[in-house]
Amino acid sequence: MEFRTTSVMSLLLPVFLSVVLMSCVSADNDDHGEVKNEYNELMFNHAIGKSAHFIMFFAPWCGHCKKLAPVWDQLAERFNTDESVPATYAKVDCIKETKVCHENDVKGYPTLKFFNPGKQPAKYTGKRDFENLERFMLEQLDKKKESVPQPPEAKHGLYELTEDNFKGHITEGDHFVEFYAPWCGHCKRLAEPWQQLAEGFSHNEAITIAKIDCTAHRQVCREHNVNNFPTLKYFRDGKEIDTYKGGRDHKSLKEYVTSKMAPPSTEAPPTQDIKKEEKKVEEKKIMDGPAGQTEPRESKVVILTEDSFPEGISKGLTFVKFFAPWCGHCKKLAPTFEDLARKVEDKPGLTAAKVDCTVHKTTCSKHEVKGYPTLMLFKNGNFVEKYSGSRSLDDMYSYMLRKLKESQKEEL
Repeated sequence: MEFRTTSVMSLLLPVFLSVVLMSCVSADNDDHGEVKNEYNELMFNHAIGKSAHFIMFFAPWCGHCKKLAPVWDQLAERFNTDESVPATYAKVDCIKETKVCHENDVKGYPTLKFFNPGKQPAKYTGKRDFENLERFMLEQLDKKKESVPQPPEAKHGLYELTEDNFKGHITEGDHFVEFYAPWCGHCKRLAEPWQQLAEGFSHNEAITIAKIDCTAHRQVCREHNVNNFPTLKYFRDGKEIDTYKGGRDHKSLKEYVTSKMAPPSTEAPPTQDIKKEEKKVEEKKIMDGPAGQTEPRESKVVILTEDSFPEGISKGLTFVKFFAPWCGHCKKLAPTFEDLARKVEDKPGLTAAKVDCTVHKTTCSKHEVKGYPTLMLFKNGNFVEKYSGSRSLDDMYSYMLRKLKESQKEEL
């Protein structure tokens, strides 16, 4: 009988431990959204043997622990549900769990240690801020942040920005950005109308609706003086032009964006109206063929993709325009770049090409494209330089001819 009881208990113990642990790791949230993940002795011993854990050993009365607590909760909020980062942030109260803390040589508060199964625990001794704690964790997991910025992807019209791609994303055109924190109640209430706003403007190439998590990308938020959440800012061509203070319902947000995008209402003198009409006519001439031709001219700009890029730049000099369809400056450059392609069409060794960075992201990331449009010159498959001159037809054409002559001299 005793043998049976022992056998049953041995079978039930792992189940009990798993249930207890899962109830802890599921991170009960209090009214303020703080992630608990507080382990007792049983949970701790079971958890660190199963997966990587970053543990804060603390005492409730400790001032430094109280100061670190919000940062630790932000890290837990950010990473404990991220499947790409196999590590859990948790805490152990050394006043309650004296044995655990003694066994792990905790002599002061807070003590931070990283536990990875099969390896010795690593004690953290650096600055106790989000960035440094995150970096330490990634180093322990042998993970590094990608150095090449990835263009943001829109999910139902809403762009999720990061420290790497924020600056490049807002460089051209209009952008309405929400600076938020996942635990923020007001941010959670704004989520639905903000998504509706993004979907409503998803087909408008003149503006993007975006958001950035300030718990994960604190540097950007500091640079833009974000002190509370959510903070909504309007950017144009890389510059912050306004902070939104109105209602956070969909109608108010939509009216605001529409008003910011609208041109000034002042009436222009008749001479200015004539100039505008003349400009439209000139732009139409550029896009249309000879007089009387109604169909657009066939483009002479070579379209490059992820697959065709290496072959496309492999011979001679190739002048490549990296662009995004929604980019205002790209649209302005488009007809001029078409004319450039026609002018070099009969010049052996010269090619004008383009890459859509919203589609072929790997190619643009590989060449560190951080703003649109970006113009680069390649020779026989190799990068030569980034073009930083005027975007007028004459200047770009002269540049290509000059580079062709230099190339020909080198080959003699």
